Amino acid sequence: MATQKFGIRGLGSAAVAGLAFTVGALTVLTAQQRKHGPLRLRLARTEQSDHQHNANLIAQQRLQFDMLSKAMDDPDLASVLDTFDVTLDPRTLRQYLFANAVYTNALMFWRVGNISWEEAHGHLRLICQNPTFRNYWKATRPHRASLLDASDEARLGRMVDKLVQDLEEADTDEWWVVGEPPCE
Repeated sequence: MATQKFGIRGLGSAAVAGLAFTVGALTVLTAQQRKHGPLRLRLARTEQSDHQHNANLIAQQRLQFDMLSKAMDDPDLASVLDTFDVTLDPRTLRQYLFANAVYTNALMFWRVGNISWEEAHGHLRLICQNPTFRNYWKATRPHRASLLDASDEARLGRMVDKLVQDLEEADTDEWWVVGEPPCE
């Protein structure tokens, strides 16, 4: 009676090495799948969360602009938003409300990544050329005092503070060369 032997004896050493390599590669691949699967899932959740956060910011900005638009059109509604330390005539109040809309639009564009920090600087440098905007900015200084230093709005506000100061101190009419963008 003959006994059959099964195994890898009949295989050549190259085949054995190839089989061992394949088994090793599959083991490593399986381990990587287990390791990277949760990371991919977490990344997908983060991207979805970021997208939802930006969508919420955009919806809030739209609501803010709608309310400002109504207030600019109706002096009775504008009086609700008159939180300035000085009495403003209706025309100036409407201008300040519009200046607020212009500023928050720039803030929103930067927050959601539509413009870079440097582009925000250039855009705001242009806006700060307007004397009405600069007056609005000075009048709202107390409003910004309660912002957390690390908040996006505080960071952008410090940029505008520096731009206004640089523009007022500049000895040139070439406003487009005034002020260096601060490090992000």
